[in-house]
Amino acid sequence: MCEIIGVFNNEKSTELVIKGLDVLKKGRETDFRISTKKGDWNSKDLQELKQVVKGERSRNCIACCSCEPPASGEGSKDKFVADAEIYNIFEGELKKIPLLSERKVDAAYAFAHWIREGDSAELCIARDIIGLKPVCFAHTDGFAFASEKKGLEAMGFPHAIVLDPRVLLKYDLREDRLSFVKRDFFDIEPELKEDKEKLKGDLLHLLRESISRRIPSRSGEKFGVLFSGGLDSTLIAYLCRDLGADFVCYTVAVEEPGMKEAEDLRFAVRFAADLGVELKLKKMRVKELEKYVKEVVPVIEDTDVMMTSVALPLYVACEFAKEDCGIKTILYGLGAEELFAGYERHRRVKKEELNKECLAGLLRTHERDLYRDELVAKAQGISLRAPFLATDFVDYALRIPASCKLSDDKTENKLILRDIARDLGLEELASRKKRAVQYGSNFLKGIEKLAKKKGFKYKRNYLRTFYPSRNAKLGCLFSSGKDSTYALWLMQKEGYPVECLITLKSHNPESYMFHTPAVELVELQAEAMGLPLVMKETQGEKEKELEDLRAAFRESKAKCGIDGVITGALWSNYQKERIERIAAEENLKVFSPLWHVNQETEMRIVVDKFEVIFTGISAYGLDKSWLGRRITEEDVDRLVELDKKIGMNIAGEGGEFESLVLDGPAQMFKKRLVIEESEIVEEDENTARLVVKEAMLVEK
Repeated sequence: MCEIIGVFNNEKSTELVIKGLDVLKKGRETDFRISTKKGDWNSKDLQELKQVVKGERSRNCIACCSCEPPASGEGSKDKFVADAEIYNIFEGELKKIPLLSERKVDAAYAFAHWIREGDSAELCIARDIIGLKPVCFAHTDGFAFASEKKGLEAMGFPHAIVLDPRVLLKYDLREDRLSFVKRDFFDIEPELKEDKEKLKGDLLHLLRESISRRIPSRSGEKFGVLFSGGLDSTLIAYLCRDLGADFVCYTVAVEEPGMKEAEDLRFAVRFAADLGVELKLKKMRVKELEKYVKEVVPVIEDTDVMMTSVALPLYVACEFAKEDCGIKTILYGLGAEELFAGYERHRRVKKEELNKECLAGLLRTHERDLYRDELVAKAQGISLRAPFLATDFVDYALRIPASCKLSDDKTENKLILRDIARDLGLEELASRKKRAVQYGSNFLKGIEKLAKKKGFKYKRNYLRTFYPSRNAKLGCLFSSGKDSTYALWLMQKEGYPVECLITLKSHNPESYMFHTPAVELVELQAEAMGLPLVMKETQGEKEKELEDLRAAFRESKAKCGIDGVITGALWSNYQKERIERIAAEENLKVFSPLWHVNQETEMRIVVDKFEVIFTGISAYGLDKSWLGRRITEEDVDRLVELDKKIGMNIAGEGGEFESLVLDGPAQMFKKRLVIEESEIVEEDENTARLVVKEAMLVEK
């Protein structure tokens, strides 16, 4: 278990890294390692290390903190740090990830490899393809990365981006440029044609092997199984028992007079007895729960009710296991629901689309479930391992026919796992309809009771009291374009509640303050995102338009109760300073998550996450062929070349182009904007605009 961190192209790199390490170490006894171009330093005392590197003026620094001594080679030109648990390859082979077949690498990892050859210098960062281990980055005032967002925040990079596991990040230190190399993920084809008995046998073998690889290799080390008495955790416990492993099952729940008995407790006791495995229970009253809520909300960096209610039983179980037997490793059943159609949404798709939906869910798992669970486990010093997410198991499970996952009448899911349980003699288990952990353990009910006791009508408002930095309700100053949309997405990802969009519709196409092309489509975008819209018209007269902005802020406060506003400002001091002045006068905070972000990086992330078109162009090198079509990674490459040739602003900050967002991540855009009819009005070869005559929303 390790935390990795680094800062590049920043004069304060070592100083910042020390600050980040201080947050990431979480009070544990650990080893620290810092490397710069000048050398490597190790210590068990961070303050001692701080004194050793004091005065170190290197612009580039990479570091890690680990419960075990780091394995990087002393004095090497290359610097390598990793948070990795390797199940079937040597750690040194992680450096070769671009050359390895991802489906053959069974490991949970995040690494950074600083490569120096001659006059070139490059940093490569990657995660395991599933996304079990997190790593985040920021490309502002140089480049920085860390295992967790809080590490970047401590170093002064508050708006971190979680690296997509399906890309390899490459950072050119000399050019201060990022590039993203796409990595192949799993597929649902070719579908497996074997008979059902063969499928069951192969699947059971793969699960057994996965569990065997995840059992701690140190002699005599006991481990834990997170046990709910459900299908997934009971199969894990059954196979651990068959492998002769030394383990304990742990079940936690909230119990209170007048509260319905926790279903997980009842079934856990019954099935543990049937298996003959050791089970330890922790029951807590609601009054005990508040202590854990207070600890968990900052750990998971989120006040979402469902996120918190799922994180709580995991956090409590990890603490319980650690205090009970000194447990360091816990196995749990995450992944089975996605792979075998265990969620309600799987019942709503056509049978022929079922595996496609399973794949789509797996692609999203790293964004919420895996990041949350890893933060929780690390906070307790626990290595959390998911046998259902072994690469060979995932590859096989995704290609199992839908008929083996969901019954024709869609009343029974995870069919093949249930059949395996029956074959193992676990008939009652095979028939159990498991409730989600937050319900089966009563933790969600416990949060509800605490919220009411504290006088809160809504659970989410109660949870926000434990994470005040995310307690501000925000409105987004929204133009319909890429920057305001991306800024909104970043703030939502950071857990801020966004209550409305705020749009100024300017009648002056030359307005210095407000975007005008396609602004009339904001109403459709607001509907697509399910957000209220506060729209004000303005004549766009210089400085006078600020009073219209003030009126929009006041209306947003009155109608939506906002405490702050989001802007998509990149580099324009003119806009940012005026927005901040009016906001301050109206007692509103201002959040500008894109301020001074590297513009090429911003464009590459935007075109990857959102469907963006240009609605106006006005620059040499651009023509009407850029209008009305989706902007791609290749288009960004062309903009970069134009920047090199003629100094074009890659992000369009100089008015080179205007943009419109049609669609984005499913969590943000519930519907997609479609342009039905449009016209291109061309002023000259390099100046044109797209006039949208008719547009509509469609279901996704």
